[in-house]
Amino acid sequence: MRHYLSIFQQSARDYWTSPALSDYQGATYTFGEIATQISKLHACYNIVGVEFGDRIAIAAKNSSHWAISFVSIVAKQAVAVPILADFNPADIANLVNHSDSVILYTDSKTWAAMPTQTMTSLKAAINVEDFSLLYASDAELEEKLKVTLAEKLEADITKKDAITDYKIGDLDDLAIINYTSGTTSAPKGVMLTARNLSSNIEFALAHIPVERGDQIMSMLPMAHMYGMAFEFLYPLFGGARVFFLGKTPTPTLLMQALGDIKPYLLITVPLVLEKIFKNKVMPTLQKPALKILTAIPGVNKLIYAKVRKQLLNVFGGNLRSIVIGGAAISRPVEEVMRKIKLPYTVGYGMTECAPLIGYSPWQSFRLGSCGRAVTNVEVRIDSEDPRKIVGEIQVKGENVMQGYYKNPEATEAAFTEEGYLRTGDLGIIDKQGNIFIKGRSKCMILSPNGQNIYPEEIESKLNAMPRVGESLIVDRGHLLVALVAMTAEDQKVGVTEELKAQMEQNRIELNNMMPAYSKISKIEIMEQGFEHTPKQSIKRFLYK
Repeated sequence: MRHYLSIFQQSARDYWTSPALSDYQGATYTFGEIATQISKLHACYNIVGVEFGDRIAIAAKNSSHWAISFVSIVAKQAVAVPILADFNPADIANLVNHSDSVILYTDSKTWAAMPTQTMTSLKAAINVEDFSLLYASDAELEEKLKVTLAEKLEADITKKDAITDYKIGDLDDLAIINYTSGTTSAPKGVMLTARNLSSNIEFALAHIPVERGDQIMSMLPMAHMYGMAFEFLYPLFGGARVFFLGKTPTPTLLMQALGDIKPYLLITVPLVLEKIFKNKVMPTLQKPALKILTAIPGVNKLIYAKVRKQLLNVFGGNLRSIVIGGAAISRPVEEVMRKIKLPYTVGYGMTECAPLIGYSPWQSFRLGSCGRAVTNVEVRIDSEDPRKIVGEIQVKGENVMQGYYKNPEATEAAFTEEGYLRTGDLGIIDKQGNIFIKGRSKCMILSPNGQNIYPEEIESKLNAMPRVGESLIVDRGHLLVALVAMTAEDQKVGVTEELKAQMEQNRIELNNMMPAYSKISKIEIMEQGFEHTPKQSIKRFLYK
């Protein structure tokens, strides 16, 4: 297995003058300029006295400077600590302390709101916006860092000097402590090694081909492994140009950016695609005239082909594949995507696997699944009959984390005696190895008569119904209640009697599809939307 940094070194050699990182509608950096900036930051690390294994945190929104900061850290054999920019300043400070970070990259606004006196391990803070100094632990260090950061980049730095400045260590060296925000628990520091990253990147390069000149848009948080691995590390290391959106991906901004960037690959979460389909595709296909035409063999293929072409043009016109991850996608939406032959696939992963567990290319992807076990990963189902009886999905292999930082109890609980990671997800696996997720073990509801109820399956059906933005099924005294977030259109008006009537109709239709033990007793309309994780999963633990 090649060390992921050696892959980047080779890309830097091959694509030295090619554009590598761009802030959408902002600055662009070539591979050579990245390498030069990294050398400058390494000079700062030497001044601070950064040693092998020291922690350096990044708490900021996606940007080219975020990416450069990250590579500079791991190329120094330090440990990167990505922290979600959505965390409040006090929580960021706690994670800086918990990780024992000696340097923090953040923006000036976040820094101003942080309780700086509580971060006892911190020696310096650098403004990720312009690489200026925000803080130094003493006057002498402050002066030296200010001088170094203010120096102009050396124009005469050679390709050889830049790429040999990277320290490539052992594959089992710790590379990242990734603090997650899960739907059912408090954040934990996931310890990921160079081996974990290398295995994921090598798989992606082998199975999702990338070419020089390809472009991709980064809109998922890079502090989360899904966005980091597949919108940043893999495409960059393959020679592509990464554009950082840098703003909340509103529908208007997203459509504009897709048209400008024309990505070869779209990495997304179900919520984004479902909104596009519910607002753009489904209303078109449900028009009376089109419903009649799509029922006619031959004619329906022509209509689906036209819809497919129009949708791919919306995505920029160069799209070769769409990879969906982070949560289950609505089955009705997935069926439409299959009908129009959209080149999509659904992957499966978690932070603890950096992140990949399951993936299949769209050409061989099976409807309803989340792919097959990726290279270097073994998947098993903890049940008497893995093909028919739902059990916990457990994994072992090169992608699996070392454990949780400073939390041996949680680490021990996460693994079986045989060394398999307990994912907490429930599923089955067919004879071809396709993985089918049925829900999370912590989310499963046990009915009064002993039946297992998987709320995600009910939510998937409800989410496809009229005027439902999102939904969450909760158990209240052995009665199932559906919490429903309004669509953006309904939020402008508020809860009306008409909306209540529509939800009651939805409940009746939903119950007609469900067995007796999974029927919904009532629907409660949420005037405020749900809180989400970076993967856009609902934070279930907040709602009962």
